[in-house]
Amino acid sequence: MTTESKAQRAGLPHAVFLQRVTDEPAMSAQVRLGQGAFLTLRFVDLLAPDREPPTPDVFRYQWAATERYCAELAGEGTEASHLSCIVRSASEAHHTSDVNLVAPALFAYALYLEQESHLDEAEDVLQTMIEVGGDRLQTSDMVSAWMRIGRVCRLKADFDRADVAYREAGRIAEAIGDAHGVLLSRIGECNVIHFRGNLAQAEIAWRTVLTDASEAHDREVQAQSEHGLGNVLARRGRMNEGAPHLWRAFELYEDQSSQGRAMADLGIVLVALGEVQAAEQALQHVLRVQGPAELVVNAKIELMHCASFRRDRVTFERWRESAISDFTELPPNIRADYHLKAGIGFARFGSLRLAENELRNALEIAAAHGLHEMVFRVEQLMAGLKECGAPEFNESAASAPVTQSDSLHELSACLAALAT
Repeated sequence: MTTESKAQRAGLPHAVFLQRVTDEPAMSAQVRLGQGAFLTLRFVDLLAPDREPPTPDVFRYQWAATERYCAELAGEGTEASHLSCIVRSASEAHHTSDVNLVAPALFAYALYLEQESHLDEAEDVLQTMIEVGGDRLQTSDMVSAWMRIGRVCRLKADFDRADVAYREAGRIAEAIGDAHGVLLSRIGECNVIHFRGNLAQAEIAWRTVLTDASEAHDREVQAQSEHGLGNVLARRGRMNEGAPHLWRAFELYEDQSSQGRAMADLGIVLVALGEVQAAEQALQHVLRVQGPAELVVNAKIELMHCASFRRDRVTFERWRESAISDFTELPPNIRADYHLKAGIGFARFGSLRLAENELRNALEIAAAHGLHEMVFRVEQLMAGLKECGAPEFNESAASAPVTQSDSLHELSACLAALAT
C-alpha cells in the first residue's frame, strides 16, 4: 500500500474505498460502490479469528443492512455483483463456521480491482482475505493471496514489500510440497529484480527458472520464464535474441490475457528493431482481444510510438489522446512510459519544448517510484535533446537498420498470418 493507505488501514479498516469521494461526485456510482465495498468488507471482518464472535442478532442486523445496500447497487455492473457475492459467501461462512467459503469471492473481487487499476483497494481485499482467514484458510489460497499481493505491490513499484510477499508465498508453498507454487514465487522474485533495474541479475534468474520449469514440464512457468527472459534480453539491448522468446511465450500461454501481454511486449521489441509493420500487427492483435485496461493502454502507447517512428503526426496524436483518456489510475511504470514515448514523438516532430516537458514528467514519476532503469533512459534522452536539438533517439533504431534474422523473418510471417 502507499503510505497514505497504510495509515488508513492502521486507523479505520478499508478506508481506502472511501477515498473515491475525493475523485468523483458525491452521488456518483463509483462513490456509492466504494461505500458498498467498505460496508461489505466490514461485514467480512466479523469472521476474523481475533475478534469476539458477534451475537446472532448483531450478525443478522449487519448482514441485512449490508445486503440491502448492495441490492440498491444491483444495476451498477460488475463491481456490484462482486460485492453481493461476497455478502452471500460471508453469510454462508458464518453459518457453517467455514471461512474458506468467502475466500473465492474476495479473491475474484481483488482481481477485478487490480484489472481496473484500483491497486490499493485490491491489496486491501487480499489483506482482508489473509487476516480473516488466518490459520483456517486453505494453504493453496494463502499462497495465491500472497502471490497476488506481491504482484499488486510490484505494479505500484513498492518493490520491497513485493519481494516480502513473494518470499512468503514461496515459504508456504515449500512447506506443503507445492513445487509449482515455489516456481511461481521465484517468477515473482525475478520480476522484482527485473523492475528494480538489475538486468544482469534478472537474466540469470530468468534462465535458471526456465531451466527448472522445463525439467519439471511446468508449461505455465515455462511461458512466464520465456516472457521474462525475452523482456530482459530486450532491455539489455539484445532485441534479436529477445523477440523469439516472447513469441514462444505467446505460444505457450493458454489464457488470452497472458497471450495479450506477451504480444504487447513483442510489439515493443519489434518497433525498437525497426520492424514497424510487424509491431503494429502485434499491437493491433492486443486491442482486438480487449484485455485488462493497463494492457490496452500499453498497446495504445506503443502504437503512438510506432506512428511517431513513421513520422505520422495525425496518427500519433490520435493514439496519444486515446491513451491518455484512460490514464488516471494506471501504475507509475506505465505513466512514465507514456510521457517518455510522447516526449520522443514530439522531438521527432520538432516540438522540442513539448518533448522536454514530457520527458521531465517521465523523470519525475520514475524517480519518485524507484524506477531506476527508466530514470537512466530518460536522463540519456534529455541530455541528447539538449545537445542535439532533435536527435534520433536510441529508442527507435531508425539510425541503424537491423538485418532481419531467420527467426525474425519467420516471426513476422506468423504475425502477418495472425492478422488475417
